[in-house]
Amino acid sequence: MGLEKLHPFDAGKWGKVINFLKEDKLIADDVIVQAREATEQDLLVVHTRRYLNRLKKHMLESFEEWSFAVAAITEIPPVLFLPNFLVQRKVLKPLRTQTGGTIMAGKLAIERGWAINVGGGFHHCSSDKGGGFCAYADITLAIKFLFERIEGVSKATIIDLDAHQGNGHERDFMEDSRVYIMDVYNRYIYPGDGFAKRAIKRKIELDWGTEDTEYLQKVKTHVEGSLNEVKSDIIIYNAGTDVLDGDPLGGLAISPQGIIERDLIVFRAARKHRIPILMVTSGGYQKRTARIIADSIVNLHNLGLIDKELVRGEAENPKVELMIREGKK
Repeated sequence: MGLEKLHPFDAGKWGKVINFLKEDKLIADDVIVQAREATEQDLLVVHTRRYLNRLKKHMLESFEEWSFAVAAITEIPPVLFLPNFLVQRKVLKPLRTQTGGTIMAGKLAIERGWAINVGGGFHHCSSDKGGGFCAYADITLAIKFLFERIEGVSKATIIDLDAHQGNGHERDFMEDSRVYIMDVYNRYIYPGDGFAKRAIKRKIELDWGTEDTEYLQKVKTHVEGSLNEVKSDIIIYNAGTDVLDGDPLGGLAISPQGIIERDLIVFRAARKHRIPILMVTSGGYQKRTARIIADSIVNLHNLGLIDKELVRGEAENPKVELMIREGKK
């Protein structure tokens, strides 16, 4: 619909990552796990019905009410004037499918030791409020599904390395001692949610223009510190690439190689501590981020961190398991 021209987010990023991985001969269609759209019943595990109703049209609700909610979340004002069927099909359904991918990837991570959802990471959305292009709380949902439906999963660690504070999952797990949150973000940018910061167990606030050396040292020190502090059953790694130098929203100055090294630090720590890891790709507002994500996944594969000696035992046929929303090829 051309909505991507009205927001810096590259809506085709996830499909480009998959295409790059195919070009690099890392994956083929038969090893991609297609995500299933999260149903309303799935979403109600975390979200309030009132919030979900605000995202869709009801006969008794005003045009302004449902349109304003989605327009505000996506930060695309013209969405206010679109028919609801277009909002559902072009905006919300793809986000629900990515959300379903994160939930599915959580189970895969437990079974195989790791999983990557090429998409997801909607860390600004909480149970009753969306924002920052995040309409569904996929990180919270993945953790809640694991806690409720997978035996032996009772503690989770969120490592949020997107340039923005992950205020959505922080609000959701404010009073939940089972979830340990480490968050590294630019202190000066959206959302600046002081209340949500109370949920962060290990808070690392960065200044404008932070570069590789300082950033990677802090990531390495605090990832290791977090995993030493609490023994979790799953790591949710929010691997936003909006830390990249030149990102219009992130305000940091990390190089492409710095992002690849960052991902390596996290996956090596997960392997060292023998904790399954689920990675989601979250924010990243430059065209070149898709190539960097693909290069990082290839690097993890080449170093055996997402292919061999899986944490919870060898899979019968260990392959790169990638979740991607349908229709983004």
